[in-house]
Amino acid sequence: MNLDIRRHGDTGTLAGDLASALLARLEEAQARGEVPHVGLTGGSISEDVHREVARRATESAVDWSQVVFWWGDERFLPADSPDRNALQARQALLDHLPVDPANVHEVPASDAVASAEDAAASYSETMRSQGAGFFEVLMLGMGPDGHIASLFPGHPAVDAVDEIAVAVHDSPKPPPDRVSLTFEAMDRARAVWFMVSGEGKADAVAAALEVSDRLPTPEEIRAVPARGVRGQVETVWWLDEAAAARL
Repeated sequence: MNLDIRRHGDTGTLAGDLASALLARLEEAQARGEVPHVGLTGGSISEDVHREVARRATESAVDWSQVVFWWGDERFLPADSPDRNALQARQALLDHLPVDPANVHEVPASDAVASAEDAAASYSETMRSQGAGFFEVLMLGMGPDGHIASLFPGHPAVDAVDEIAVAVHDSPKPPPDRVSLTFEAMDRARAVWFMVSGEGKADAVAAALEVSDRLPTPEEIRAVPARGVRGQVETVWWLDEAAAARL
């Protein structure tokens, strides 16, 4: 596995470097004649990255009408909730780019479908019918407990198989109802990019990377879900110095 740990002095430098790398990656994919599919995530660091991508977009050759956007997970809330990952991404990134609305695939909101199960089923069907079969880049944040997307330590959703997206209930982090891609879906990515900042996540980063030289066991993944996703071509950990402090 091609594992790359990139350390940055602060969050701003991390966000800027990641944004530049993403733009270059999309340019390269389009130069090969491909339509890149990108998996977005939520959280404070993702907002910084989204703003940097939007700010630098005019300097790139990316054809934004030929980029397809997805989310690794979503909170099951009304579409206009400020806690929705999709709304945050629209405000910081997508509203500032000439994207094709047909290429932006949000997880259905709670005012559109009756349950998180319905949202997961609808999202899975959309990915089957309109997905490329893989992500060019899947970006993931990580919590202090080592969770990624909405797959939390010891939670039943961690063990989901033969599914693309699943409903998550009783999340240890509010809101309690969510939709998350499964490990099997997230593993279908050429590049997995973890972006993590802050000293509060340093222990989780160290725990995730302590088994990076081998395939983790199911028990190790249940304990620290971030251990369970690796890119088919590369896995990059984008860290500020605080998050890398235990390495």
